[in-house]
Amino acid sequence: MNAPATIGTTEKVADAIRSGIRTGQFVPGQHLVEAELTLRLGISRSSLREALRHLSGDGIVAIHRYRGAHINRLTRREVRDLLEVLEQLVRLAARLGAASGHANRSLMDAALDAARRHDEDGDHRSYIAVRQAFYDCLFEVAGNRELPRVTPLRRADLFRAQIRPYQTRAQQDSHTEGYRAIAQTVNDGDVDAAEAAVAALFAQTNAMVDELPDVAFDVE
Repeated sequence: MNAPATIGTTEKVADAIRSGIRTGQFVPGQHLVEAELTLRLGISRSSLREALRHLSGDGIVAIHRYRGAHINRLTRREVRDLLEVLEQLVRLAARLGAASGHANRSLMDAALDAARRHDEDGDHRSYIAVRQAFYDCLFEVAGNRELPRVTPLRRADLFRAQIRPYQTRAQQDSHTEGYRAIAQTVNDGDVDAAEAAVAALFAQTNAMVDELPDVAFDVE
């Protein structure tokens, strides 16, 4: 009888933490203060602890016996492993979308509109909007309902938040152009070009990971 309440609490905590990571309210490595979270979310301490245990399974929260819970911080190796998995899933989504056989301008329109706002604003919130619009539309066009569930976007949010202090505006702009290129090839229905555009985006991201200083990552 308690399962629905547990699931609801877990999702409530997950949404709050994920949103906080995106907006900068939570940063990788940050200690999670139970008293603050229970007050903010209106839940009991026992419910919060249960929810955090579930989140630790997703790799978003790390729990230590004597130090409590904190937002996970990724090592360089973990980031490379994450990108390797993410690339294959984005390739699949782009391939399915390009091969779907019908034009869907919403993908291109959303990518262009979000990218345009980023070009004008240049702040991190507009960059996050680019990513969200891109992935939402890409999964919609791909037509596979499992892709949003299995794609590790929450861990990708962690990675993006972690490198935020070390990423330049030029790198953000270049990444936005990569989203645009994928959107264009998917809407063109060119499967090979769509996969090539995904490969180019992730090659660029991996190169950036190689260039970032050790301080940007947790200790191996």
